[in-house]
Amino acid sequence: MRIPNVPQPSPAPKFPTITVGLRPFDSDEPPAVSSLLATIYALPSGAVHLEYALEGHIDALCIPQAEEPSQDPLWQHTCFEAFISVPEGEYYREYNFSPSGLWATGEFLHYRENITLLEGEKSITLPVGCKQSDTRLTLTAEVPPILLPASPILRVGLTAVVEYSDGHLGYWALHHPDDRPDFHHPGGWTLRLDTRQVTR
Repeated sequence: MRIPNVPQPSPAPKFPTITVGLRPFDSDEPPAVSSLLATIYALPSGAVHLEYALEGHIDALCIPQAEEPSQDPLWQHTCFEAFISVPEGEYYREYNFSPSGLWATGEFLHYRENITLLEGEKSITLPVGCKQSDTRLTLTAEVPPILLPASPILRVGLTAVVEYSDGHLGYWALHHPDDRPDFHHPGGWTLRLDTRQVTR
């Protein structure tokens, strides 16, 4: 008896989750941080999910706490950041996420030409979560569509500022395109994210 071929269901498509390792600008960076990974992907809602995983000696770092908010700009202390622009053009947005749960975003027409700055505006939901142990700090954030550039394809730079217990600041990025740490330099935005391809 001949058994007919039964069509098999196609496997569910897998959409991109991008995970990269960030590196310090200074090759003589203190050894407290052993690795710093950053992950980004798009969600069905149109939001972008970000996750940063720092491993090392957490007690050798200054980590902002929720009960101790600082009046300084977030990037003057340990802070995880993203720079997102359209593939062509100079317009971009900067996002700062503090382990304290605070966040800020700036909108730029051109290189460092700021036109707006939002700091945790209550009318906009931007959840920031942080988990910390002796050897690992993980921060997650979701950027809603209203705070993203209006383009299905995004050019992305993922970065971090790490503050050490002696007050020294380390600057981490996937790529450092200049002879000084400059996260606003578009040469460092080397990732491409298609928000039409979502992770469920």
